[in-house]
Amino acid sequence: MEMLSVKNLSISFGGLHAVDSFSITINKGELYGLIGPNGAGKTTVFNLLTGVYKPDMGQVILDGENITGRSTIEINKAGVARTFQNIRLFKNMSVLDNVKCGLHNDNKYSTFAGIFRLPSYFKTEKRMNEQAYEILEVFGLEKEAKILSSNLPYGKQRKLEIARALATNPKLLLLDEPAAGMNPSETEELMETINLVRKQYDVTILLIEHDMKLVAGICEKIFVLNFGIELANGLPQDVLNNPEVIKAYLGE
Repeated sequence: MEMLSVKNLSISFGGLHAVDSFSITINKGELYGLIGPNGAGKTTVFNLLTGVYKPDMGQVILDGENITGRSTIEINKAGVARTFQNIRLFKNMSVLDNVKCGLHNDNKYSTFAGIFRLPSYFKTEKRMNEQAYEILEVFGLEKEAKILSSNLPYGKQRKLEIARALATNPKLLLLDEPAAGMNPSETEELMETINLVRKQYDVTILLIEHDMKLVAGICEKIFVLNFGIELANGLPQDVLNNPEVIKAYLGE
């Protein structure tokens, strides 16, 4: 069954077509890659899918529900979570509390209960701590739970951002260059973690990435954007050997 169906998604800025008639269909549980040269419109697509931008035209259907034009909060509650090209953690909060922020979609207590520390507050906080530690264990971050997120090494900050996104219990997880700045060893470990997350949490994943080894190693299908227009799509080996794709990346 289709998890994500995007049809003719388009947006322009000052007459420039940043994304032009972009369409993609991803089935439940699949892992797809979105690649292209710098400025191709990849992150703009993510911003359209998550409500940061409102499309000029087109439609976004998530698991049978039309989420086109909704706010970022509504889209997140519908089941879309993302990470960012530039890490956006709450740096003055602990690793544990960063993940707990993502858990508030499913765990709530009233302001009154929080102020007066009623039993419902302690019950909910206990449950959230347990859930957060479970997620941190998947990423090997449970031992750093109490330290500030800003004190984590770069590679672990990347992992924490994915963990926080996962805490919102998404149906669709959007990863924007998750391996950016990582060394080969960290990238290899990240590939294993993404595959583990996909299987353990039964989540559909769409990722943007410039590391072609990662893309070829874990993606089932690749879509290529160039100047906001789909250039190619298909199996990784076919797409990465496509002369038009090579030309777009390397020039004539």
